Amino acid sequence: MSETMLGIVGFLTIGMVIFLLLRNIAIPSLAFITASTITSVILVLTGTFKLNEVGEFIKLGVGGTSPTACLFLFSVLFFGIMTDAGMFDRIINALVKKVGDNVVGVAVMTCIIAIIGHLDGSGASTFLITIPAMLPIYKKLNMRPTTLMLICVTAMGVMNLMPWGGPTMRAASVVGIDANVLWSKLMPMQGVGLVVALLTAVIWGKIEVRRGAGAHAKLSTNIGNGYSEDLDQEFNKEDKNNEFARPKNFLVNIILTLVLIISLVFLPVPTYLIFMVGCSLAIFINYPNVKLQSKIIKRHSEAAIMMSSTLFSAGVFLGILEESGLMEHMANILASILPEVLGPYLPILIGVLSVPLTLLFCTDAYFYGLLPVLISLGNAFGVDPVQTAISMVVCRNCATFISPVVPATFLGTGLAGVEIKDHIKSSFLWIWGVSGICLLAGLIFGIIQF
Repeated sequence: MSETMLGIVGFLTIGMVIFLLLRNIAIPSLAFITASTITSVILVLTGTFKLNEVGEFIKLGVGGTSPTACLFLFSVLFFGIMTDAGMFDRIINALVKKVGDNVVGVAVMTCIIAIIGHLDGSGASTFLITIPAMLPIYKKLNMRPTTLMLICVTAMGVMNLMPWGGPTMRAASVVGIDANVLWSKLMPMQGVGLVVALLTAVIWGKIEVRRGAGAHAKLSTNIGNGYSEDLDQEFNKEDKNNEFARPKNFLVNIILTLVLIISLVFLPVPTYLIFMVGCSLAIFINYPNVKLQSKIIKRHSEAAIMMSSTLFSAGVFLGILEESGLMEHMANILASILPEVLGPYLPILIGVLSVPLTLLFCTDAYFYGLLPVLISLGNAFGVDPVQTAISMVVCRNCATFISPVVPATFLGTGLAGVEIKDHIKSSFLWIWGVSGICLLAGLIFGIIQF
């Protein structure tokens, strides 16, 4: 099969998954497996690859997503234990005392937590830090979890530009410069992005207010900032009716959670290992009884198994696309159809198209497959490779965590209880707009020129 045909097969494979998901025909795991199976059969029947080679592709793909699946499994159990033990109820109580029924304040708080949490450049850990802490508050204020996801991914997309972030390092390696040098050039665009992220929280907080969020949180006896004594009574009542509540362990649970979060940022060990240890300690501390341990695990097993199966299935899908070279051929097709007259405007063009392309290409395929081809194309028109790289890094990063080919996206949607299709529908146009603003900032500051 020719390279062009292989690229077309790749586009059709991704299109099939998007169609199955957006039309509610199949859940993500089935969509990934179905598309991957059909593509695998085509590759084998056409003699492009042998069956054992396809099996190796799948093995490598699943191996790539296995750590994230493991991470999700034990993180769900850990935060589930903390929630059932009542730790987050106390935190919510304190936060509501601070912001009361101020929906906009909660939205801004979400953005700030996501910005701080993403200093380590890990999307998975940021979701794990932000969503479990904020989701209960969103539910109590009747705020949509899709808004929580939108605010998170906007902040994370901007913070992901740090020099130790994967995309910046990849782009720098392709261009042949130090990651810090590349970052220093795009810092003004990142600064604009941070402002836009905070404005996103304010705007969407007000949108939630207009749709009625926070209206039922106004209780009868207010004590500053809209806080009510009834709230304490509500939490105390919930603790009494909850066999899993462990109010006496609140301080210990807080310390354990803080140690876990600090470990996520600083310890050079696999993230899933930290959650394995944390989960084990949380169970022993709060439920030193075999029957209760079984109950608590079964209580959260449905969500854990559902998302873990999705991640493993995504591994099959990504393995077929990446290891077979389909994504590389897709990148070559996109580069070949670019009209020559648009060559000098390549950084602007790729910046505008980065968000839609992010839905099709994983990080490695985007920077190691598409970027080198576009740099070669730009060289023919005198385009500075660094400008092309900056445009691709900044504009693409904005949409990183709405992409169905980025495993961390499934972790975030799973924690928030949001379907991937709903996340994409609610975030796509807004994120595209944020990306456009960052691109415009690059043009205004003279970072991107033509």
